[in-house]
Amino acid sequence: MRGLVAKHVPFHWAWIIVATCFLNIFVNYSILLGYGVVFPEMIEALGIGRTAGVTILNTYLIVYTTLSPITGYLADRLGARWVITSSLFIISVGVFLLGSARTLTMACVFFAVVGFGATGVWAPTNAVIQRWFSTHRRGLALGIVTAGYGLGFATMGATLPWIMLRFHWRYAWYFLAIGALILVPANGLLLRNDPESLGSLPWDQKDANPLKSLDLRKQPRRNSLFFVFRNQTFWLVSISYFAISYSLYGMTTFMVDFAKNQLGMPIERAGLLATVHGICQVVGVLTILPLSDYIGRKKTILMSNFFIILCLSGILLTTNSWIWLYILVGIMAVFYGATFPTYAACAGDYFPRQLIGSVVGAWSLFYGLGVILAHWVGGLLRDTTGNYHCSFQINAAMAVLGLLVIAAVKTVESARLSKSDFYR
Repeated sequence: MRGLVAKHVPFHWAWIIVATCFLNIFVNYSILLGYGVVFPEMIEALGIGRTAGVTILNTYLIVYTTLSPITGYLADRLGARWVITSSLFIISVGVFLLGSARTLTMACVFFAVVGFGATGVWAPTNAVIQRWFSTHRRGLALGIVTAGYGLGFATMGATLPWIMLRFHWRYAWYFLAIGALILVPANGLLLRNDPESLGSLPWDQKDANPLKSLDLRKQPRRNSLFFVFRNQTFWLVSISYFAISYSLYGMTTFMVDFAKNQLGMPIERAGLLATVHGICQVVGVLTILPLSDYIGRKKTILMSNFFIILCLSGILLTTNSWIWLYILVGIMAVFYGATFPTYAACAGDYFPRQLIGSVVGAWSLFYGLGVILAHWVGGLLRDTTGNYHCSFQINAAMAVLGLLVIAAVKTVESARLSKSDFYR
């Protein structure tokens, strides 16, 4: 950082980074969350049950969960630019192949390829954004980028049913494959690993060495990840992340099928649940994430998890009211949208900036385990009982667990006292 000064310029490259990462998140999560919209038509065409249908999605998640810690580490060591660019190319190929799948096995293999590509998007994107913005602006930046998550879901809720009704479910995947392919050259040209590479400072950082931060003055020692895994905060956040991921995906993945086949709603109206969900996610990330810069990540997560518990519990009672289902899904989505980036922002608050990608990648392991388990348990209970009552009850219980565990996390100030453990 020596020699860098705060530059007062009308435009900062950090906003190019934000725009590029926004599109990456938009396309990546349009594919993942769009599966829930295509799900009812796809399993009917392939002649498989819901348990088999979520197995396709779980092959994506198993690969994603297994390899995310590795790609997070590689992004820290090799740079996020080429990791993300290469990953989007792999995603585009896998999604195109998924549209051509004729059997359960083919669909599983092709979606696993997509999952492999997706490992290089979330953790590296979070790492590069947190490096380009000062500590008290990370929530704002992540909020803007993560709006792509909600807008992608909202767009797919309206677009994919239209494509499936007029063409075929396969064209839904071809459409998404083209979107991912377009982003490959865009990332190669525009993305940069950190502001230092352009001789700049993170946006809104006034001093090249604020508070003489250990993060910027010293390099982490080689076995610093060993100390991450020994850190109590790391494990508490991990367990809470696992629980809330289970509860949220246990609802989101199945809500269109729940509305269509349990409440009897037509596919167009059921698909609009995804649109409502996505729009409300955007509201959440643009309000709650910036708020987390001021009240802290822990308080923000506690608040979000509390409202998620209320909404999941309320959905259990909406057996015949599609209006209340829309309302509760919308409220839940406001906090859903802020949940994952707020957890990710904890990496920059509690751990050195050189390890952000590695920590977020490791937390992705727990995210993936929660989602995989939610899919198999939810699908199996639906096939066995004929309804979603039991699986939705488990979703609410897991949200309670996530709230209780995160309550035990220390304040950032207390945790920072041990940051010297990461350095020589």
